[in-house]
Amino acid sequence: PHLLSVHGCFHGGLNGYADLTGADLRGADLFNAYLGGADLSGADLTGADLQDAIFTNADLSGAILSEANLFLATMDGADLSRANLHGADMSNAYLRYANLGAAYLHGADLFMANLGDAYMSNAYLYDANLRGSYLWGANLGLANLHGANLYGADLGEVDLRGANLDNADLGRINWYGVVGGEQVP
Repeated sequence: PHLLSVHGCFHGGLNGYADLTGADLRGADLFNAYLGGADLSGADLTGADLQDAIFTNADLSGAILSEANLFLATMDGADLSRANLHGADMSNAYLRYANLGAAYLHGADLFMANLGDAYMSNAYLYDANLRGSYLWGANLGLANLHGANLYGADLGEVDLRGANLDNADLGRINWYGVVGGEQVP
């Protein structure tokens, strides 16, 4: 059961920039919501339906998005630093230029996600699914990718200095211009 249902209500209504700092939005239905530029720092969105929602340039730093549905969400330029995205479905999401520094993405599904030029230094991606993801120019320095599925990912010009790639699936990856990643072929 949802605690809050705003199915499409924010679409075109708030024009973003909403202040939802620390809000309790567990299980909320924010399908197709427009929250570009909104402040959701520290908000609890555990299990929320955020499919196809727009969070461009939103502040989600320290937010809890564990088990959230972020399928096809647009989060370009969003601040997700220190966010908890454990088990979140972020497949086909757009996270270009997003800040995922020190984010917790254990078991997150980032299948075919666009993470071009994203900042993911110190991110915890243990057992995450990044199969077929686009990470061109991303910074994954010191990230923990232990057991992550990176099969077919585009890692062109990615910074992997100090990253942990133990037991990661590294098949059919584009390694063009990768920096660091001493254990890569």
